[in-house]
Amino acid sequence: MSPRRSPKTRDPGIEQAARRARRLLHRRALLAGAASALPIPGLDWMVDVALLQRLIPRLSAEFGLLPNQIERLDPAQQERVRKAAAIVGSTLIGKVVTQELVLSVFRRLGLHLSSKQAARFVPLAGQAAAGVIGYATLRIIGERHIRDCIEVAQRARLALPIDPADPTDGGHRRPADATS
Repeated sequence: MSPRRSPKTRDPGIEQAARRARRLLHRRALLAGAASALPIPGLDWMVDVALLQRLIPRLSAEFGLLPNQIERLDPAQQERVRKAAAIVGSTLIGKVVTQELVLSVFRRLGLHLSSKQAARFVPLAGQAAAGVIGYATLRIIGERHIRDCIEVAQRARLALPIDPADPTDGGHRRPADATS
């Protein structure tokens, strides 16, 4: 996945959602890095897949882009979201995130994962390198998804509330919508 610049937004709701999503991404990427540094074969893969299966829906929820959130939109808005996701080329927005979907994302990043596996066999320095690669890999995947969500939210003209606990948002977005 090639890095690209984050879309510029002047919408405070989208900006706030992006900040919350990036804080969550950072915390989860630290966990992935720690798991990658442990010299237990296969543990990092299991942790990465499990983290992403939970993380991607939570990031999507920040932008109102979970399947159940999209279903609650009016039909015209739903169509704008679907078209925007198609234009952006996201395979994760508005989808139920399965293990197979996460593994397909990893296949596109095969080089990072191979490097992480090889690095682990060099004592100490290799484990540290594997941890850094594990952190970076999750950050790359998560940041790409956040940027896609920002772009879809902008293109679909989603009105995100500034305060996620605001009871006047009509149930559009609640942390309970996201899978933990």
